[in-house]
Amino acid sequence: MVFRIFGVGLGLLAALWVAATPTLAQRSCDPSYPDVCIPAPPPDLDCKDIPHRNFRVVGSDPHRFDGDQDGIGCER
Repeated sequence: MVFRIFGVGLGLLAALWVAATPTLAQRSCDPSYPDVCIPAPPPDLDCKDIPHRNFRVVGSDPHRFDGDQDGIGCER
């Protein structure tokens, strides 16, 4: 038996809900790095600890990825 809600199968409805629900990692992304997901400290991370380079930094920069304070973190 397949249940339908307003013409949408429960499987599709569940898939849409899962896709729209942020994961724990997404919820813990620090807002100082809006274009990449880097968790807030602790621990304190260095550029060598993350895969991202040349990303936007705004606000407090708790990991100090933007040493020259030009708004770009972990510049190459």
